[in-house]
Amino acid sequence: MNSVAKRAVILLTRPSAALHSVNWELQQWRGIRVKVRNGNLEQALTILQRKMQSSGIERMIKNEQTHHIKNSEKRVLAKKNLECKIRGQDLARKLKAILVKKVR
Repeated sequence: MNSVAKRAVILLTRPSAALHSVNWELQQWRGIRVKVRNGNLEQALTILQRKMQSSGIERMIKNEQTHHIKNSEKRVLAKKNLECKIRGQDLARKLKAILVKKVR
């Protein structure tokens, strides 16, 4: 392996429409960098995968699926999202009722 390959830097940048934390904006500006040391590409790929998981890129890529989704799958996903939304609303309603009782 030549010296250029040893000093290779894998750089990934993310689209701007994702998470909105300070760390996220910093990484968006910098990108994710992984140095390949001593020609050990496997270790660099492992580190890159870990960084991608922790920063949320993997989730983002999964959400932006390019393949066709069957209508039955769409219905199942829509139903799950609706159930999750309703569960959250119910929880918010219960918490609000508890807080109102405590204030009185």
